[in-house]
Amino acid sequence: MLRKYVADPTHVVDFEPLQVSENLSYEEQPVEVLAREVKKLRSREIPLVKILWQNHGVEEATWEKEEDMRAQHPELFED
Repeated sequence: MLRKYVADPTHVVDFEPLQVSENLSYEEQPVEVLAREVKKLRSREIPLVKILWQNHGVEEATWEKEEDMRAQHPELFED
């Protein structure tokens, strides 16, 4: 049996408009570095950073190579 919905302000979803180009694509922009990690292989170490992307939640953050992110987005690493 269905029940009447009781309004709850915690059920409201924040909406942010997305900038979409004419071909319906958009550019991903990194927002912040969430974590750092060093992946150890047999003979070398690879520094990684966990990146939070614009228009995505924390659960969708990705691990990227730190040197690549420093080259492409130096503003994330300014202290």
